[in-house]
Amino acid sequence: MFPTLTGSVDVAGELCGPVGTYGAAPLLTGLPFVFSCEVEQWDSDEPIPREDLEQRMAGAQGLLCLLSDRIDKKLLDAAGANLKVISTMSVGVDHLALDEIKKRGIRVGYTPGVLTDATAELAVSLLLTTCRRLPEAIEEVKNGGWTSWKPLWMCGHGLSQSTVGIVGLGRIGQAIARRLKPFGVRRFLYTGRQPRPQEAAEFQAEFVSTPELAAESDFIVVACSLTPATRGLCNKDFFQWMKKTAVFVNISRGEVVDQDDLYQALASGQIAAAGLDVTTPEPLPTNHPLLTLKNCVILPHIGSATHRTRNIMSVLAADNLLAGLRGEPMPSELKL
Repeated sequence: MFPTLTGSVDVAGELCGPVGTYGAAPLLTGLPFVFSCEVEQWDSDEPIPREDLEQRMAGAQGLLCLLSDRIDKKLLDAAGANLKVISTMSVGVDHLALDEIKKRGIRVGYTPGVLTDATAELAVSLLLTTCRRLPEAIEEVKNGGWTSWKPLWMCGHGLSQSTVGIVGLGRIGQAIARRLKPFGVRRFLYTGRQPRPQEAAEFQAEFVSTPELAAESDFIVVACSLTPATRGLCNKDFFQWMKKTAVFVNISRGEVVDQDDLYQALASGQIAAAGLDVTTPEPLPTNHPLLTLKNCVILPHIGSATHRTRNIMSVLAADNLLAGLRGEPMPSELKL
């Protein structure tokens, strides 16, 4: 006879993928259900309003959230002492008040690894789109600017024989380098908390200081986690170190970049171009100065947005939650 869990689980966001009806709302069927629980789901692609989430969390034993849900002390207080597990459908955990969560003995599940390939593919796509000026070229076709073939018209920057700098040679950083290598990149540089010789060996990547990476790279891809050390890392000094012909890409978190400094660097010609899949805030206001620049390509945080990846993330997030509620090891638990 299976144990029965009393209480409720709050699901802050619409899950995707194969579902099975269970309790009060659909849940993913990554694991067979071995206990009964009540589930309350916010059935919308839009984030649940903060007040609604706080009200619904009262007495809940588990929470499945998205990176758009800010899980702070106020929300944890609203949930009360029953909350035992938080499962986030993301690899990033900067939206979670980890110190407060640890203090309360709450377990945390997350979804690393499963989105590595999709995010790396997007990073390479964004880099190529930016350096070869594809949005500008498409617009010229539409507005009649394409008149004839011209020797230097719409020329961009190529990867062959280039130096690529990667800020953060973790799983995603390595996957990006692995995909860029066949383009004929001559040299890989990387920076981070410490050298990673085993991981770097595949690409003969060199560990360098941040100023050296900025100064010597033709292309820079930011793929690090958001931490106190990386917040605002890419600022005025960083962009001044860069080559005027260099292309900057950020697929990590918007807060790693000082966007005012980036705007000045792009508008003044200090750097050639930038491609961003993440911004501050998200969504970026439609009147933001960065959106006025032809040499800045901005995407709406779609690094992991493939059907397969989002389905796997959903299943893993649900499996983490269920395992945590049963008091079992999670498939992917963040060690606090």
